[in-house]
Amino acid sequence: HGVCVLGTVDGKNTRVIVSALDKVQVFTDVDGDDKADKKETLFSGIGGAQHDHGIHQFMFGPDGRLYFNFGNNGRQLKDKNGKPVIDLAGNVVTANRKPYQEGMVFRCKLDGSEVETLGWNFRNNWMVTVDSFGTIWQSDNDDDGNRGVRINYVMEYGNYGYKDEFTGAGWRTKRTNIEKTIPLRHWHLNDPGVVPNLLQTGAGSPTGICVYEGDLLPKIFHGQIIHCDAGPSIVRAYPVKPSGAGYTATTVNILDGAKRDKWFRPSDVKVAPDGSLIVADWYDPGVGGHRMGDLDRGRLFRITPKGHKGYKQPKLDFITAKGLIAALKNPNNSVRHIAFTELAKKASGSNGRALLDLANQDTNPRFRARANWVFSGSGKHLVGVALAMQDKNENIRSMALRIARQHQLEVIPLIKELTDDKSAVVRRECLIALRHSKSAEAPALWAKLASKHDGKDRWYLEALGLAADKQENKFFDAWLESTSKLNTPAARDIIWRCRGTHTAKYLADIILDKATPEAEKPRYLRALDFIPKGKERDEAFARIALGL
Repeated sequence: HGVCVLGTVDGKNTRVIVSALDKVQVFTDVDGDDKADKKETLFSGIGGAQHDHGIHQFMFGPDGRLYFNFGNNGRQLKDKNGKPVIDLAGNVVTANRKPYQEGMVFRCKLDGSEVETLGWNFRNNWMVTVDSFGTIWQSDNDDDGNRGVRINYVMEYGNYGYKDEFTGAGWRTKRTNIEKTIPLRHWHLNDPGVVPNLLQTGAGSPTGICVYEGDLLPKIFHGQIIHCDAGPSIVRAYPVKPSGAGYTATTVNILDGAKRDKWFRPSDVKVAPDGSLIVADWYDPGVGGHRMGDLDRGRLFRITPKGHKGYKQPKLDFITAKGLIAALKNPNNSVRHIAFTELAKKASGSNGRALLDLANQDTNPRFRARANWVFSGSGKHLVGVALAMQDKNENIRSMALRIARQHQLEVIPLIKELTDDKSAVVRRECLIALRHSKSAEAPALWAKLASKHDGKDRWYLEALGLAADKQENKFFDAWLESTSKLNTPAARDIIWRCRGTHTAKYLADIILDKATPEAEKPRYLRALDFIPKGKERDEAFARIALGL
């Protein structure tokens, strides 16, 4: 289901992570002869052993951690000894709606420890990719034939809506405030607590994905998602633009096999060290259903600009500080992995000075971001945080909070400094960092961040909801104390999304308000389904029934 190679300077102790059957195994070439000398199990007990909705490929992230996912047949994650994995949130990683279900996205250390469940309730999220800022992207397939294939920005710890969050019901089951069209209905997008989709691409069979961080291809592709969809036989880019706390995206075709060969079935795309693209094609007359019409042929394609004179392997130097910095800038993730590893071993002396120059002076924010991650990966977490906090780029300022969270640093002082940041992306990361905080200052900080919701930004609204998880009443009450205007679009949004028992009364107020348009009332009725059962919810329903 996937292969991830973690190379070394001399080839010795190169590791190959293989996702296959019900396991993830690591093969190590101890002596550098390109033959495996050790085989170890990283994870086991994964469902979908012979199913394309099972475990998928691993990726080495810019932070030095592994990112991976499984589809809705993966069901569970166990360690090498067969014991259920408990993630850093304290939850057993299994699809039992406590809270997780269906497909999931994960992050962990290289040894498989410190597993985090970063997103859940996908159908078949085939592969995950991470850009240099640590932002996570993937695609997800719909129930075939419903034109609901989607591309996701994975806001960490979010629910992505394939099944009903509490009942596990599918999208066909009737519900209050159901979406009008099937592609939207498919993902429960009208429910509070569902993170919105970046883009819906219609019918397809989405497969491999990467982020292009080279400069050989035309500028429109720089820093953008490149994605394979085997169904329509196409490789596309999805140029992304910021939109509030989230993003919008468009579609640009790169390689359209349907025009020349409908057996073209792109399964993965990656960036070569020279910045060209390599596309894997399994070559088959059909897609899906575990059918294979061609057992013999497959192809690899290289994509370069018109007029390009051919592939040239860049000369790589993993010894000197200058060479390591050049390698860290390389568009190929395998090259960057070696550079990261070598620099993180010794982020001082000439290496440290070179990293500081990169972090402070380079005009490319992705290069600056990589330098900050190296500092944090070397144990110099505070250096990485400090550099990120002062950067002019919103994505790098967001990294300060990501670094702090990963290394269990105190986040409250950072949040206090960034709550007035002009960027909704930065404030979104403040909210994610606030999630499950036990600080006495957390409710007031949440209230301040809530006051900046504009009543239009669903991404920001969902970040508010994620931040309030398990502390809804406490955070909601702090917000009530800080505002006197409850009849604005922003305030009504917050009431709709916040699931504390204290919000039931305010939902009833909105529904009973004669100024509330009839077409909007189902939205607030549906929100009551997400309030815990009890006296306050019962009283709200009684008031609505009696018109009081």
